[in-house]
Amino acid sequence: MRVRKPAVAGYFYESDREELLQQLDWAVKHELGAKALQLPKLGADVLGGVAPHAGYMYSGPVATWIYSALAGFGKPDVFVVVGPNHYGIGAPVAIMKSGVWETPLGRVEIDGELAEKIMSRYKELEDDPHAFSKEHSVEVQIPFIQYYFGDVKIVPIVMWRQTLSTSRELGRAIAAAIKEYGKKVYVVASSDFNHYEPHDVTVRKDDIAISKILKLDEAGLFEAASKFDISICGIGPIASLITAAKELGYNNVALLKHATSGDTSGYRDETVGYASIIFYS
Repeated sequence: MRVRKPAVAGYFYESDREELLQQLDWAVKHELGAKALQLPKLGADVLGGVAPHAGYMYSGPVATWIYSALAGFGKPDVFVVVGPNHYGIGAPVAIMKSGVWETPLGRVEIDGELAEKIMSRYKELEDDPHAFSKEHSVEVQIPFIQYYFGDVKIVPIVMWRQTLSTSRELGRAIAAAIKEYGKKVYVVASSDFNHYEPHDVTVRKDDIAISKILKLDEAGLFEAASKFDISICGIGPIASLITAAKELGYNNVALLKHATSGDTSGYRDETVGYASIIFYS
């Protein structure tokens, strides 16, 4: 059995089980956190959302918003987690179709059935565990999933080819696979927003990008990122989620929380933007 060991435990989040649980509790209760493990339902049904993926001390409180909101809709069978490939290791668009992921909170199993369905609809998606070996964008979501939902399966995907066309093809494949799969699936696009600029610049640039996401305008998101030099590391995963949402009829999008690393760390000269955004019907 393939076991994906944690790459950033002890760095992005605590490596000890009890300390990690305390860190997750801290994030929920933080002044920027969701303050509750379950938020009231927005709408009738939910597809998923955008979650940040920095170190928990920076982005953890913002991340609690999307998971607390999803928890209000109940426990899914599977989480599809799509993140950027920051290191350019492995396949241009990679999936792990079997095995388990390990965190200090235990193991989560990959849903091979759903992974195969997605792969069958997007031929350029490669089964490549190596692509995940150092990557944190999917990994940092797993302890949140375990903390909020306990034992659920996952399908991990990472993209270093983050073009509009690739994002749309992946999004359509995910949507078609979910339709056929017939079980409850949440999709999380793992992304931070603008990087390493002063707090007020990051807020302004993030607002432009978020406005495109709220309009389900994946092409506009790419255009804005290029025009205004907005360094969104997971633009491909977000565009895939937007595409899947439109295919599946989840036409409502809401910003739950936006902040920067300056809000959590107090250092406002070089900041990274974080947002929790939900897609529902």
